[in-house]
Amino acid sequence: MSKQLLKCGTSIGANISEAERGQTTPDFLSKMNIALKESNETHFWLKLLHRTDYIDRKMFESMENDIIEIIRILMAICKTTNESINYN
Repeated sequence: MSKQLLKCGTSIGANISEAERGQTTPDFLSKMNIALKESNETHFWLKLLHRTDYIDRKMFESMENDIIEIIRILMAICKTTNESINYN
């Protein structure tokens, strides 16, 4: 489970990095949506690790706050970008 968390957690940054160099706005949005999906998966694995007592409550709460903030940021970016595409 911890390897899954590491895999999807690091994928967030990789997809954001790719999005920054996107060739078009739709390409940027696609990569950001992938980063958002990876963030959701990271949150899933984090909750599972906590529920199985692999990580303690303090560690879970700290990391959960971070991943929720990342999810909120990515949701806002995706929403704003999608709206800008639809306005054009």
